[in-house]
Amino acid sequence: MWNYTDKVMDHFLNPRNVGTIENPDAEAEVGNMTCGDALKITIRLDDEKRISDIKFQTFGCASAIASSSVLTELVKGLTLDEAAKITNRNIADALGELPEEKMHCSVMGMEALQAAIVDYKKKHGEPYEELEVDETDHEGRIICHCFGITDAKIRKVAKINNLHTVEEITEYTKAGGACGMCLDSIQEILDEMWAEPAPVQEDSFDSLSLVKKILRVQEVIDKEIKPALERDGGSIELIDLEGKVVHVRLKGMCAACPNASLTLKKLVEGKLQELVCADLQVEEVK
Repeated sequence: MWNYTDKVMDHFLNPRNVGTIENPDAEAEVGNMTCGDALKITIRLDDEKRISDIKFQTFGCASAIASSSVLTELVKGLTLDEAAKITNRNIADALGELPEEKMHCSVMGMEALQAAIVDYKKKHGEPYEELEVDETDHEGRIICHCFGITDAKIRKVAKINNLHTVEEITEYTKAGGACGMCLDSIQEILDEMWAEPAPVQEDSFDSLSLVKKILRVQEVIDKEIKPALERDGGSIELIDLEGKVVHVRLKGMCAACPNASLTLKKLVEGKLQELVCADLQVEEVK
């Protein structure tokens, strides 16, 4: 028996916002009933284009019902662009936690929400290319034929949730959970994604001009650090480089986060030491 939190059980036994909205402004269906999970959500916006109502219908287990229910609570009152930043980690966190074997339910909720946002934007001629939704996943190569999971979806989910093992991919997407014929292919994708970067050449950084040092630090911030922070509503700005001390300013949600110092050490300083120079230190500018 799964070890569910009280919040999961509450949303399972007393699901919020069940049903469908007639003539919705946006709607989407994801999953496949033949695979055991399916979810439909419908959305209505108010005059300020904020989500005033959202309802869901799902075919699945307790985790699927709870994930869908809490998702509807998370996005009410948000604009579509704000809602688009909701990830499956946000859904799982709002429930306290989900068993690892049930994380695919939170992924389904994220995908349904993003697909509904794309539905609205397509109807109104608005750009939506920045959204990584299931629709674009179909352009990828199918890796798991049992569940129709593409390499694009595996990469997306692995990146969002920092997944490094085949077992984790199976828990979050179901890929490889049936016949197992795709397990080697999943491993190849992960090996390619998380290939170890080339070792840092200490003397190469010291020999650079100040301008080139700043550019190298900025590149790592833009490509490796900022995207990770933006997924949680935060950001970062490079302020200055003095010797081997990098001065940065945290922005957005990160600026007021009580774990900001941990973010600076573990993520920002860790990535810069790994990819630029092992002696770099990071200090926050308020």
